Amino acid sequence: MNRFAAIVGIGQTEFSKNSGRSELQLAAEAARAALADAGIDPADVDGMITFTLDPSDEIGLGRCLGVRDLGWTARIPGGGAASAATLHQAAAAVLGGAAEVVLIWRAMNERSAYRFGQPMVPPSGGVVNVAGNGTGSLLWCMPFGAQTPASWEALGAQRYMQAYGVTSRDLGRVSVVQRKHAATNPAAWFYGKPITLEEHQQSRWIIEPVLRLLDCCQESDGGVALVVTSLERARDLKSKPVRIAASAQSIPGEVEVISNYYHGDLTVMPEARGTARRLYQRSGLTPRDMQLAMLYDAFTPQVFKQLEGFGFCAQGEAKDFVQGGNIEVGGLLPVNTNGGLIGEAYIHGMNNITEAVRQLRGTAANQVARAQHALVASGMGGAILSNSLSPA
Repeated sequence: MNRFAAIVGIGQTEFSKNSGRSELQLAAEAARAALADAGIDPADVDGMITFTLDPSDEIGLGRCLGVRDLGWTARIPGGGAASAATLHQAAAAVLGGAAEVVLIWRAMNERSAYRFGQPMVPPSGGVVNVAGNGTGSLLWCMPFGAQTPASWEALGAQRYMQAYGVTSRDLGRVSVVQRKHAATNPAAWFYGKPITLEEHQQSRWIIEPVLRLLDCCQESDGGVALVVTSLERARDLKSKPVRIAASAQSIPGEVEVISNYYHGDLTVMPEARGTARRLYQRSGLTPRDMQLAMLYDAFTPQVFKQLEGFGFCAQGEAKDFVQGGNIEVGGLLPVNTNGGLIGEAYIHGMNNITEAVRQLRGTAANQVARAQHALVASGMGGAILSNSLSPA
């Protein structure tokens, strides 16, 4: 690639369990903060992208911000899998000439207004976790009691755990590390609240014998936004840009977004493998070139499968990799240094991307020394971010 896109602005609200304001207001607050961080006038925004699940529409948000002429919009399906995929789509729009300044946002009152951990109808309509067109795979799950993300994750993860001797204590080590990171991150909901492995083991079962309460991400209120533009324009803006060295998506056949127990080998995450292959080919980088990884952690088993799928350890070795202290700050590959979705907040993975930007700018609460390249991944999407403005 002779041209690159870059993240030039990040913004977020506080993370809470009851924001006390609308999701549109959360989106506007996060977006204004991101544009201010970039030093870009809202009138210059000509592209916008979010999740299909986000209830704030482009026209309404644009009116709130003062967007003058919106020339490109997109929405990404797939729940949390959409988070890193938004970067891929935004970069493609900028490099393809469809837009010059793309605003990405995600805002939700996912704790106070509705709860993704339960099958219910949110205020915006539709049934959470059920495909609305009547043909989704989840309609084969709901009548038989598999009605929540935790139940779908447990069905897929149990085979992996059996194959490689992974125990609840092994999974708990991920939660302990991420709560450790959250405890020293003032923006995290669990700031100042680390846990021990024994506390993890004493937390109640959600889906026995796989997921305990502390294996699960939070339900949070809040908003996150990012601004993407060309690297050429980024050089002259207010804040240090972070180059998108490569971005990718992968949606293999016979794979579902979270009820992912239809494909042939449940011990692997094929979408992570497909994303990884494209990222490393497009960037010329390898897993050894990453100084940190921000991995989608709705549930602890997903961290194990992504560590293996993105090539940071061999198949079946994630439990040993984690036990060896490698995913802590100061370890071989610090993971989710903000506390992740388990420790900081669950804004559908978007807050993991803003943390990667802070790390590469050198402004993170739990700063990784000499951070140059960061992987951000959400299973079906991913990006390699770099603090170097040159591909050399």
